[in-house]
Amino acid sequence: MMSNETLYSTDEVAALLDLHVRTVRGYVRDGRLPAVRIGKQYRIAHADVVALTGGRLPPGSAPRTDPRVEVTSVVTVDGIDEPTSARIVTLVTGATASRRDEDVLHVQCSYDPDRRTARIVVIGRPDATATVVELVSSFVGSLA
Repeated sequence: MMSNETLYSTDEVAALLDLHVRTVRGYVRDGRLPAVRIGKQYRIAHADVVALTGGRLPPGSAPRTDPRVEVTSVVTVDGIDEPTSARIVTLVTGATASRRDEDVLHVQCSYDPDRRTARIVVIGRPDATATVVELVSSFVGSLA
């Protein structure tokens, strides 16, 4: 794969081909659509989307030429109990689910009861990611 080749997320491929995102993920899992796994997300090359469709892409589906910045942030919150972690997860998922951004914001949360540690991984545009990080910071600050 060339370093300057356009890569799509599964959400972008689904929108591009007018498919459900689960269908695209199924194609990736079945090997019908080659993809690279980055963390817990797949990235799919434009050439592989073209190959999947036999060269028949919808009009206006050319690769993105505009620059795109994506940030991955990992927020770790130590010393909290599981109910507090669940409140953080509810807060973050609720806030991100209501967003109507052009670029999807991906959030994954986990809790380690032995370490009493919550981890929130946020992937998206810098401003949207910063908003989620600030939201978690404000919530945790209100606990003190």
